Amino acid sequence: MEAESKTDSVVRPVRDVDAEALGRVHATCWHETYDHLISKAALENVSPKRLAELWTHWAAQGEDFRMFAALVDGEIVGFVGSGPARDKDAPSFRELYFIYLLDAYHGTGIGQKLFDAAIDEGEAAYLWVAEDNPRAHRFYTRNGFTLDGATHTEPFLGETLTEVRFVR
Repeated sequence: MEAESKTDSVVRPVRDVDAEALGRVHATCWHETYDHLISKAALENVSPKRLAELWTHWAAQGEDFRMFAALVDGEIVGFVGSGPARDKDAPSFRELYFIYLLDAYHGTGIGQKLFDAAIDEGEAAYLWVAEDNPRAHRFYTRNGFTLDGATHTEPFLGETLTEVRFVR
């Protein structure tokens, strides 16, 4: 089944009509990714509808933004976004804003396809990721990123999340 998912996946630019599905997948991914870092009560407040509204905005960004969705059998299972750096002390122009993939598709190669759509091979980039997310840390290291020592705490669903910065 996993090998089948790998060959049947498609990565394409995000479209306006994807907003509702992206909102649902985004909410599910947050539950799967942050359940050990954020309280259950905070995660229960995640609204697929609110996330869909954000996706309506993100889908309309300019050409410096790369927003892609991964689909398996026509259903969105993950997404990625990168664009101009948001930090004043940014180590490079391109920032990987987010990459999420439903747990059921981890290890299928779809995450790598998403990453490759948002960050060009060898392109200088940076990203922030939860400090306590070893799977993501391994993924970024495999893609040539290293920790640069920068950390910050980010407000997240009314709580705080410590993030570390990877650069390439």
